[in-house]
Amino acid sequence: MSESKTAAAVAGNGPADGTGGPAGRGPSSRFAGRRRIAFARLRDLALIPAIIVIAIVGQLVSPVFLRADNLVNILQTMSEIAVLVLAQALVLIVKKMDLSLESTVGLAPGVAAWLTVPVGAGHGLGLVPGGWSVPITLAIGVLVGVVNALFIIRFGLNGFIVTLGMLIVLRGILTGISGGQTFFRLPESMLYLGTAQWLGMPASVWLCLVLFAVGIVVLGFTSFGRSLYAIGGNVDAAKAAGIRTDRVLWTVIVIASLLAALGGLLLSGRLASVASAQGNGYIFTVFAAAVIGGISLNGGKGTVFGAFTGILLLFMIQNVLTLGGVPAQWIGALNGTIILIALAVSRITGGRAQD
Repeated sequence: MSESKTAAAVAGNGPADGTGGPAGRGPSSRFAGRRRIAFARLRDLALIPAIIVIAIVGQLVSPVFLRADNLVNILQTMSEIAVLVLAQALVLIVKKMDLSLESTVGLAPGVAAWLTVPVGAGHGLGLVPGGWSVPITLAIGVLVGVVNALFIIRFGLNGFIVTLGMLIVLRGILTGISGGQTFFRLPESMLYLGTAQWLGMPASVWLCLVLFAVGIVVLGFTSFGRSLYAIGGNVDAAKAAGIRTDRVLWTVIVIASLLAALGGLLLSGRLASVASAQGNGYIFTVFAAAVIGGISLNGGKGTVFGAFTGILLLFMIQNVLTLGGVPAQWIGALNGTIILIALAVSRITGGRAQD
C-alpha cells in the first residue's frame, strides 16, 4: 500500500485501496489516484539520472572515480552521516524536526570515551571497562531522544526550538567533559564498526545499507510505517482513525537519536578518536540530502530510498570536486550551489506533489 494513499485514507479522502469512497468517487477519480501513485513512485527515482550523470562526469574528471576502492571510500565516508539522514527522514515524515542529531553524534561516543579511556592515556577517566563503550554510546542516544520527546510530546513545545536548545546543551556538555581536547586511544569495541571488514567491504557500509533496507520495508510495508505518513499528513485524522499518535512519535524521536548515536560510533571508530567538535555542521548536509531526496518538510511525504539517493548524490559530487583538484576552501560554496541546483531540478521532476 502506498504511503500517499494511506495518508489520504486516514485523512478522510477515501479508502487506501483507491477504489473510491462511499460518496461514489468514480473511475476518473480512481484514475487520478493511480496516476498520483505512479508519479510518486517515479519521484523516488528522480535522482537516479543525476547520480548516473555525476558518475560519468567523475570518470571524465579522473579515471580513479569508478575504481572499486574509490567507490567503497565514498560509501564508507557517507555511511555515518547517511544514518543521520535516515533518522531525520523518519522525523520529518511525522512532521517534526530534530536539530540535535548532529550533537548526539558527538556527545554519545564522547561520553563513552570519557568514561572508558584510561586516565592519562587519552583524556578519559577510566571509570568503566572498555567493553561497555558501545552500550553507553547507544544509551546516551536513547536518553537524548527521551528528553526530546518529553519536551515535544508531553509538554507540547515546538520541536525546532527544543532540539535547537538540545543541540547547544549537548555541544556544551561534550566541550566540558573533553576540555576542548580530543579523546583518543579508544577501546577496541568502539573501533570495531568503523574499522572492521565484512565480506571485503567496511562493516559500516553494510550496517548502513541494512538500516536503509529495514527503513524501506518498515515504512513501505508495515502498519507502523503507514502510521508515520498518516501522522505527518494529518495528525488529528490519524488520532480519529485510532492511531496512537503519541506512542508513534515517541518511538520515532527516540529511534532517531539512537541512530544518531550509532552514526557517531561509526565515525569515531573510523577516525579512532572523538573530537570536541565532532558532528558540527552535519545537520545542514542532513537536511539537504533529505529534501533533495524528496522528504517533505511539511510531513507525510517522501521515502527512505529517496533519502538514500540524496545523500549518495551529495557525497559523489563532493568526491568529484576533490578528485578535480578544487581547493578545499571552495568546496563548501560549490556544494551549497549544487544543493540549490539539485533542489530546483528535484522540484521540477517531482512536481508540486512535494510541497
